[in-house]
Amino acid sequence: MASRPTLYGTRHAVSAGHYLASAAGFAILEAGGNAVDAGCAAGIALGVLNPHDVKFAGVAPIMIRMQGQEVKTIDGLGIWPRRIPADLFMREHGGYMPLGILRTVVPAAPDAWITALRDHGTMTFGEVAAAAIRYAREGFGVYDHMRSFIADEEVDMRKMPANAAIYLPGGRVPDLDEKFIQTDLANTIQYMADQEAVAKGDRIAGLEAARHAFYVGDIARQVVAFHEANGGYLRRDDMADFRSRYEPPVKLRWRDMEVYSCGPWCQGPVVVHALKMLEKAGLDGLSHNSPDYIHLVIEVLKAAFADREYRYGDPAFVDVNLEELFSDAHIAERVAAIDRKWAMADMPGPVGPTPCGLDWLDSARERNEAIAGGPSSAAPQKRVHDTSYLCVIDRWGNAFSATPSDGNWAAPIVPGTGLMISTRGVQSKTDPRHPSGVAPGKRPRLTPNPALATRDDGSVLVFGTPEGDMQTQAMLQVFLNAFHFGMDLQVAIEAPRFATYSMPTTFQPPEHFPGQVNLENRILAETGDALERLGHQVVWWPDWIRKAGAVEAIFLDKSTDFLRAGADPRQPAYAIVN
Repeated sequence: MASRPTLYGTRHAVSAGHYLASAAGFAILEAGGNAVDAGCAAGIALGVLNPHDVKFAGVAPIMIRMQGQEVKTIDGLGIWPRRIPADLFMREHGGYMPLGILRTVVPAAPDAWITALRDHGTMTFGEVAAAAIRYAREGFGVYDHMRSFIADEEVDMRKMPANAAIYLPGGRVPDLDEKFIQTDLANTIQYMADQEAVAKGDRIAGLEAARHAFYVGDIARQVVAFHEANGGYLRRDDMADFRSRYEPPVKLRWRDMEVYSCGPWCQGPVVVHALKMLEKAGLDGLSHNSPDYIHLVIEVLKAAFADREYRYGDPAFVDVNLEELFSDAHIAERVAAIDRKWAMADMPGPVGPTPCGLDWLDSARERNEAIAGGPSSAAPQKRVHDTSYLCVIDRWGNAFSATPSDGNWAAPIVPGTGLMISTRGVQSKTDPRHPSGVAPGKRPRLTPNPALATRDDGSVLVFGTPEGDMQTQAMLQVFLNAFHFGMDLQVAIEAPRFATYSMPTTFQPPEHFPGQVNLENRILAETGDALERLGHQVVWWPDWIRKAGAVEAIFLDKSTDFLRAGADPRQPAYAIVN
């Protein structure tokens, strides 16, 4: 049973991490826009409605499948400023990455939304951003997850006056259901729309004018001046020269489906890698969320995360060699190392070629950094890992999947703009020798990773979630719930989840909990006991905890010609269909 029904429609559907973002996307669909128009509207709105999880000037990886065309991904991920020293954090900060402006990479989300609109949309920036501008200017109700986050970060926010002025109105944590207003952000987005409106030429020229306002014009000047005055490395040419990249998706054949993830510049390949290992290991005869099933999935995830740690990085800098990583030989070796009767103490070591060698391991051990076989962190980080998600399928069968991110606490807001510039540098390793280490012009290894799948009969699935290193784990479980165990989509989303932390987490400083398995409380107590007898260290989560992810999904089922949409009650997410 689910707390909500799966929603059925025959024309179009949107599901997003906040109900007003879904409403914004749905309004665009009803007005005749396509999935890309609606997806950009919902995504830009999330940068207003989920301010603790998403920033307008953050990241926005996007996956698009236009009807009859190949799947495309837009990375929506900024690069390190070209003047930052690669060894800055090792040399001046003891291998750690301090809070603040030094974490900044070039803001990518505005360009990503505009790139998607330019190449695949039908509407203007002003049309799709109108809802976000209204939500910022007129306000919306503060909700529990948002308020809890602000309360947790109150002390750090008070150290940054521009942040405190917005998130601590009147000098206090806002109340639940209090109207939350972001006037400066509304004005910034409106300025982009105004520049578009007065541009000469067609829709494309207008979109370029909106982009120019942010990356070259007055907004860029304010952002760069602030960074120059406060010790940041971001400069005018970093902004002006930036463009989001189209990257080939990673594709896996799974039974009668093609499953697509983003590339190893993010953690997306973990989903398809784990699916391939599970098919090799065999799921037949394993009951849903039984001890044997959870044990196998956890052990497979440990192996997938080991390959993420030792090999993933920006393909423009690192030869990840996905062909070898997904080869039958590599998969067989990883699966052969799994004991179905006893848990690995930690994630396994490297298998196959490591693109940057392993010299970085020694310095990581010296810093007590989380690595395979290294020490465990004493307690989880206080920080909540930010991100949201949205997906759309329209009446023409076009599909849009995006995972915008960047929260409000890690760096100062640029006064007068409402913008906190992307701090996704926090997902790079501070040692430049690591595959995902810091380097000028290099992308961090991103956790946000939208996904998409197609079935041989023409059916299409879009799905994704927030929550850092839990994202791929939650996505894998929901996918298997729906397409291996045959659950209704909403039931698949709401089913209790589990997680491993036997790997270095992606955020700085990395954490590591060898042997730990987290279970939501709705999983049977005897299942937890059985997992402990298999060698796992079980830690129980409360029911419906956001740390377990918050998956949204839409499935265009060609066997019935229904759109089925679901949204996760672990956050204020809702789906809308017609």
